[in-house]
Amino acid sequence: MDYVDFIHLNILEKKVLNNSEVSVQYLCSKPCIVNLEAVASSEFRTGVSVYRRRWKDEKNLYISRTRQVHLKFPSIMVYRDDYIIRNSIIVHSVILYAWISHKSVSSYDVEQNEDYQNAVAKNYTFLEAVPPFERPFKDHKVCLQWGADYLWMLQANRIPQCPHESDGVQILNFIYASSGEKTGIVKKFEQFENRELETVRQHQIDYPMFTVSIWLYLLHHCEKDLCGILYFIDPKEMYSTPAVFLNEEGYVHIQMHLMRGDDLAVKTSFSLPLKQWFRLDLSFKGGQVEVSSVGKNLKRHHHQSFTFREDFYYDDTAGYFVVGGSGYVNGIEAFFGPVKYYRLNVLETEQISNPLHDKETVEQIELYYERCMDVQEIVYEYRYIVRQGEKVQRNCYYESYYLELIHKYGEESKCDAFMWGKELREKYHTLFKLLQEMDFSAPDVLEDGSDTVLEVGQRIFEKVAKSLSSTDGLSNMGSSVPLLVDSSCCGYHKASYFLAVIFETGLGVSVDRTKGLLYSLVGAQGNERLAVMNLGYKHYQGINNYPLDLELSYAYYSNIATKTSLDQHTIKGEQAFVETIRLMDDELLKAQTKENGDVFMWLKHEASRGNAAAQQRLAQMLFWGQQGVAKNPEAAIEWYAKGAIETEDPVLIYDYAIVLFKGQGVKKNTKLALELMKKAAAKGLPQAVNGLGWYYHNFKKDYRKAAEHWLIAEELGNPDASYNLGVLYLDGIHPGVPGRNQTVAARYFYKAAQGGHIEGTLRCSLYYITGNMEDFPRDPEKAVIWAKHVAEKNGYLGHVIRKALNAYLELSWHEALLHYVLAAETGIEVSQSNLAHICEERPDLARKYLATDCVWRYYNFSVSQVNAPSFAYLKMGDFYYYGYQNQSKDLELSIRMYAQAALEGDSQGFFNLALVMEEGNSIPSYILDHLEIDQALHSSNTSLLQELYYRCWNNSNQESISPCSLALLYFYMRVFWNNILQSTLIYFMGTFLLSILVAFAVQHFQSLSARNSPGTRSEPLSDEPSSSGNSNEDATRLVQPDESTFSNDLAQQDSNLQNPLVMG
Repeated sequence: MDYVDFIHLNILEKKVLNNSEVSVQYLCSKPCIVNLEAVASSEFRTGVSVYRRRWKDEKNLYISRTRQVHLKFPSIMVYRDDYIIRNSIIVHSVILYAWISHKSVSSYDVEQNEDYQNAVAKNYTFLEAVPPFERPFKDHKVCLQWGADYLWMLQANRIPQCPHESDGVQILNFIYASSGEKTGIVKKFEQFENRELETVRQHQIDYPMFTVSIWLYLLHHCEKDLCGILYFIDPKEMYSTPAVFLNEEGYVHIQMHLMRGDDLAVKTSFSLPLKQWFRLDLSFKGGQVEVSSVGKNLKRHHHQSFTFREDFYYDDTAGYFVVGGSGYVNGIEAFFGPVKYYRLNVLETEQISNPLHDKETVEQIELYYERCMDVQEIVYEYRYIVRQGEKVQRNCYYESYYLELIHKYGEESKCDAFMWGKELREKYHTLFKLLQEMDFSAPDVLEDGSDTVLEVGQRIFEKVAKSLSSTDGLSNMGSSVPLLVDSSCCGYHKASYFLAVIFETGLGVSVDRTKGLLYSLVGAQGNERLAVMNLGYKHYQGINNYPLDLELSYAYYSNIATKTSLDQHTIKGEQAFVETIRLMDDELLKAQTKENGDVFMWLKHEASRGNAAAQQRLAQMLFWGQQGVAKNPEAAIEWYAKGAIETEDPVLIYDYAIVLFKGQGVKKNTKLALELMKKAAAKGLPQAVNGLGWYYHNFKKDYRKAAEHWLIAEELGNPDASYNLGVLYLDGIHPGVPGRNQTVAARYFYKAAQGGHIEGTLRCSLYYITGNMEDFPRDPEKAVIWAKHVAEKNGYLGHVIRKALNAYLELSWHEALLHYVLAAETGIEVSQSNLAHICEERPDLARKYLATDCVWRYYNFSVSQVNAPSFAYLKMGDFYYYGYQNQSKDLELSIRMYAQAALEGDSQGFFNLALVMEEGNSIPSYILDHLEIDQALHSSNTSLLQELYYRCWNNSNQESISPCSLALLYFYMRVFWNNILQSTLIYFMGTFLLSILVAFAVQHFQSLSARNSPGTRSEPLSDEPSSSGNSNEDATRLVQPDESTFSNDLAQQDSNLQNPLVMG
């Protein structure tokens, strides 16, 4: 009789329970090994062995046997969470395997999974997993402390919930002012955390189903070609599904990427309306597109369907979305309202939930442009009437010599007879009065009137700005606001920014956040640089009721960062070099000069004598408008030429060669420029070697020679060369390297950025915001910081800062306050701390004209910056420690501020921390760790004080007596005294003698210092709140007319010279 091996499993309750009993029935025809194994799968892992049991049976052959086995599973699978079991797991499935193998005893240790495949008999059964909150608690047979047991009972029955995840994503919540430039909002989407949603998304890649809803207030249709509304860019930097644009006629252009790789586009039969709010809804399903426009009342205006012959390809995690413009296309000229994106659903218009939240601002925008249409029409018609009257008079001049003399020497032409109604004249009475005072016969107003309105706006603004900058100018703010509104309506958006700041800060008027936001948006849409930076800063910090939105902040900052590079190529316009000059730094203030100032005249004298360093510095000051000198490129070039010819200085030779190459303020002379560049390069100047590479690249198209020169210049540490090499790799024209290599290019750009190169920094900020480069993981905050750094070098901002500084030096307080407020609201730190200083210096002025608490507001803004000076931290530390006006005390914040000042190397920070401890307060451990103070010292106040006083002394001027050195000496004496003397009487006498000793020591050290250093001036004490001496490399101190003082060359100031490849 033949016996067949078998194995069966019998379980009364097929659940995953501890000590579950399993009945195993089996028969072995040969000596065998019986195996049991339980394999579990959870959310995070599959196929995990959680139970194993095996036994041998060599005697009971050919007999059916039954064995009872008790299963034991890990506690996290079968029990609820408690104070000891903190993370029980959710088990999806458990399979109990059983098998018999005919193997010798020596094979007993063979891997079981391998054994199962060769089994002579096998079986399995499923066990049902028990949900975590249906499991019993485990009896750990331990006693918890009462407190621990009570804390556990408080949370024992709380059911943890996963955060809600929806496919509906709000791409934009706040209004975005799109100026039509090549910048926009970049959004990147990750995979869903919810497995079910992610599974649906992946299934829909080849059959997409999604909806996009966009609120718009469109000002103009696209000027040429296409303008970006919303589009997706894939990892290869190519347009993908969807790509929605606006064309010149106002029709919507929709481009899709098909499954087979082709791109197809369609165009709507209806155009989008101008100067009214509407919602554009687009839904995509397979190969079908639905487009609708909806009004503010949510009634559908237009609808159109398109059907493609093939489905689209769409993976919204493989790339990034752009709202507005990018490096590939200009954005639309419009205001974007809320933008909602449903990643997995096709919705009808009625089903879309995307309301206009800020209805007040939405209505203000509509009212503003309605009013501005009236203003522009009045200005244009008034000018037309005046010019027509002049033509009639001119025809009479030939008949009457008397009339000709009246025209030549008499009053300007104006229109006294109005064709406008009384109601309109009263509504715009200030505008009509100004128009009557203007001369419209000026030649700078074009005959066709195309620039008339803007010209009028500029004249109005200049009149108001002059009035506000007068001695008591800010007292005229109430009458100036209507004029600024008219100027803004005429399209002169410097007035818009003035209004934004006036209403946001309450400068001479009551604070009005809604109007402040309105004019900020209007100014930014009109491309006013300071208005754009203001919005970028507010969204970066999330202040003044602006939501914190890094992507939106980047859209604004990148716009001005791009313009900064272009502005530096233009020597015209109201620009000045952005210098970090702090009003607390007396030395630096004394170095400021004008064309008739002592410093300038001394430099001019030295330059005339042939001093190369003086010639170089003088030329820089004139070319860039530095150190209080007015910008004068023509005069600067004369000094460059004189220095290049007379002194043989390589920097001056290089600078003169650059202006000859470009024709900046001088006629182009490529031949002479090349000779000079070779001459400077032969002297070993790195930027000249880079310049030769630029010449071979741009003029000769010899990329091999260009690369050779750039490699040499890069080895010499020139960041321009690093950037240019990156461009070669990016364009795929690097000799010996086939095709484009974006990865290598990005590394060169990063190296250039580390060297301060503007275009290199811009490239890296773009990589950080898109996350499309392997070496640059997406980091919106870093992208904003880098773009902000470049934007704050803009020459137009520098001009405002320079006007503020000049006004301060001339004691023109109203003008200084006005311009420092304008600069501070853009987010530039040096203006914020300077404004706070003015408000401390003139509190009467601040209280009278600013509705906000100036000192608190701007020091607070300052310490929120990445480049905040140490004295600002000390100020805020004092405010938190002692309390400031309406602000309450906060000891921990105070200590954090002092600690941050200490980390900046300010001895006063350590001194203040020590004083805090002396007054009986303790410093939190995390702050001590941040200061890198040994943890062994944390528990001893004496040791901590010793360490803080020592660091205070170590960071102060050790060549003279400072408060830190005296405090450290006094501390050591106190410790010594406390250890040696115990008696009260002796303690009193000792203290008296100690005071005498300290006084004698001070007198002795002072006399010794005076003898050893005759004629020298000591450094200011380190606890003086001044950090401008080393806070910024752009600040200029004039000490000696030597080479080191004047070593900064033209190429380091002009980003175009740093990056010749992007020259126009």
